[in-house]
Amino acid sequence: MPGTSESRPVSGLENTALIGVMLLPLLLLHAHGVAEIVIALVDLCFLARSAMTRDWAWLRIGWLWFAAAWWGWLVFCSLPVPGTTLGEGGARSLLQAVITVRFLLLVVALEWLVLRTAAARLWLWRLVAASAAWIVLNSVIQDLFGRNLIGWPPAAEGVLTGPFGTARAGPPMARIIIPAVLPPVATLLQRRDKAATAAAYALLLGSVLIMVLIGQRMPLVLTLFGLLIVAVLIRRLRPLVLTAVIAGALLLAASPIVAPAAYFRLVDKFSTQMEHFAISPYGQLYTRAWQVGLNHPFTGMGFDGFGTGCPRPANFRPSFDGSQPDGGGAKICWDHPHNHYLQALDDGGFIGLALFGAMALAWLRPLGRGLWRDPEPRRVALFAAIFIQVWPIQSTTAFTSMPVGGWFFLLLGWAMAESRAQPGS
Repeated sequence: MPGTSESRPVSGLENTALIGVMLLPLLLLHAHGVAEIVIALVDLCFLARSAMTRDWAWLRIGWLWFAAAWWGWLVFCSLPVPGTTLGEGGARSLLQAVITVRFLLLVVALEWLVLRTAAARLWLWRLVAASAAWIVLNSVIQDLFGRNLIGWPPAAEGVLTGPFGTARAGPPMARIIIPAVLPPVATLLQRRDKAATAAAYALLLGSVLIMVLIGQRMPLVLTLFGLLIVAVLIRRLRPLVLTAVIAGALLLAASPIVAPAAYFRLVDKFSTQMEHFAISPYGQLYTRAWQVGLNHPFTGMGFDGFGTGCPRPANFRPSFDGSQPDGGGAKICWDHPHNHYLQALDDGGFIGLALFGAMALAWLRPLGRGLWRDPEPRRVALFAAIFIQVWPIQSTTAFTSMPVGGWFFLLLGWAMAESRAQPGS
């Protein structure tokens, strides 16, 4: 009841969760460990509120059942059972599998409680847009003056680092740049005057150009892919998207002169890797990940299955082209295979892979509902951001690694909240 002693602690839990979520963009930029703590705090506040109000209706959310099935199987495959192939990663693997649920609970909390008001969703957009602007500002200054605002130079091979000390500006930008810029771009175009239209073009063109200048291949490809999704769903933005892509191509063509470091990574190095893909680091990792999955087809090797299985000689196999009999041996190993679906295969076998794919589709279904009929820009932008994250043909970080995993689940919860807020949902 409003005004009762019971409602005050419930309101306190809700406010704490809201404040925590609004802090996440900043923490994902510069304090990953603290972000983990805040995610856990938001989850605990949400569960405590559910217990106090006896509100467990969120357990009927459709996508949650698919996510729970994937998570439950991951935990089962990570159980260290002597005499079996389960849980070969040991207690650490099991612990990591169990606490993976924190990300799923964060998405539910955002959809069901924290972002249920338009004001909360607007504030989150502002903070995400500010995060993108912070990365852009530091990238531009670093490109012009050789150091970002914090004093760090570009990374190896001239990759722009934004406000970071290493080459990690591109991956978060690929996820947040479209949700950050698409709503104002669409608003500017609606004004139908020359100045507003010019500003809309400048904003989207600038977004593509900064992704080219950052010089990381996969983030640029994913950004262009996301813009293609936007162009398919929003007819009036198609000329603008086409212009932005052409401008990016022209910059890339001129990059040997104006941005030689970007040209080396985006053209020269990429061409070389594609020409010799089988013995490139990515080809070696993918070959090994596939062999780990084939050798453990039913339950995988538990959480971090690739990290556990990669250095074992039993999982060595020749490279795709046969030029490396051992596929590069143990020296090529990493803690994840740089692909979410191969990671799901190695963690949980083919059952885990199927459950992971079903979970991804279960996320996309509510996010895409009604977009063809009513392509609201913010929902379209978030749909594109989620789609490019779960797209299987790409090189990735580990699925739940911070900060990219944190950005993804934050955007996913926001996207679910926007979808739930639509009439008839």
